[in-house]
Amino acid sequence: MAKDRVVLAYSGGLDTSVCIKWLMENKDLDVICMVGDVGQERQDLEYVRQKALDVGAIESLAIDMREEYVNEYLTKALAANCMYENKYPMVSCLSRPIIAKHLVDIAHEYKAKYIAHGCTGKGNDQVRFEVSIRALDPDIEVLAPVREWDLLTRNQEMDWAREHGVPVPTTKASPYSIDDNLWGRAIECGELEDPWTEPPEDIYTMTNSSYEAPAEGDVVVISFEKGIPCALNGKKMTFHEIILAMNEIAGRNGFGRIDMIENRLVGLKSRECYEVPGALAIIQAHKALEDLCLERDLLHFKPNIEQQWATLVYDGLWFSPLKEALDGFCESTQKLLTGDVRLRFYKGSCVTVGRRSPYSLYDYGLATYDKDDTFNRDSAKGFIDLHGLPTKTWASARKRAGQDGQI
Repeated sequence: MAKDRVVLAYSGGLDTSVCIKWLMENKDLDVICMVGDVGQERQDLEYVRQKALDVGAIESLAIDMREEYVNEYLTKALAANCMYENKYPMVSCLSRPIIAKHLVDIAHEYKAKYIAHGCTGKGNDQVRFEVSIRALDPDIEVLAPVREWDLLTRNQEMDWAREHGVPVPTTKASPYSIDDNLWGRAIECGELEDPWTEPPEDIYTMTNSSYEAPAEGDVVVISFEKGIPCALNGKKMTFHEIILAMNEIAGRNGFGRIDMIENRLVGLKSRECYEVPGALAIIQAHKALEDLCLERDLLHFKPNIEQQWATLVYDGLWFSPLKEALDGFCESTQKLLTGDVRLRFYKGSCVTVGRRSPYSLYDYGLATYDKDDTFNRDSAKGFIDLHGLPTKTWASARKRAGQDGQI
């Protein structure tokens, strides 16, 4: 009798390699592995794919998701100026929904009854995977082996792996937990768990220390078309290519490090360090162009939508009705967001030093104080009288009641 099948989100590391054997032996399942390329630090995906087969998977798939990730996910994140808690461009939570989508697609293709992941019971990613999977197919059952097994320490896990023929890493494990993709790197654990400890320099791979950044700095012009980066210093490039180039330029200049106390969805605070040089610079340029092109009331209201969008995505609700509706709002604000923004990088800083657009709402004649001034000063008094009328009426009523003076 054929066994039921499970599709496992596979990274090639110890946890997910143990998951293969655990699912085979404890759940009596045939395991199909999927590793997704979302632009993480380069690894040999063919080696990872073959490793899953060697451990015991009946099929192993390596899928290049990078272009889809940029065009279908990062474009939406940029339109929303996505910054969780208004501090950092999100990294892991933006990649989870696309991985979940491919897991569900493979489950359908191979008629798998289950999908499994290697997340712990303490983090955010378990929520993101499981909620996304159920949003795409509520009938698929999700398995979380790490939440079930009683392998409490890494040494116990390695002993179990040896006993069951799972390859064990021969190099010393890093004390840090790292997740990365095109949009940046997330680093936690180890000595970072003490929020008073300054992050050691060796955790960073994308950015120079500001002390080591070149003295001359860099000036970069990012061009946008309908809100999407389309050129760098006048050279036409794809958004994907611009992300890679900005990671290099901003990182070389020591820009893009974030050290924060983060409020996790599961209810605890976590000390997190991020490297997001390209993402942070691109969002800064995008906001600068919005300042120039979006009408005042819209510009004042949009941050409310952006924070709601970021919270939904952080909480694993990429595939939700409200997030889809907010996407529609953000998309509508990008229709005329075309133009150029000039950024100056120097020793860990990134400053906007120029912006221009054919759809600019900046009117030199209205803004200048020189002879070309076209602002009608005669309108000012009437405007002030009407704008302040409610306050004047309130003050008069208080005075009649003997309550004049300070509030």
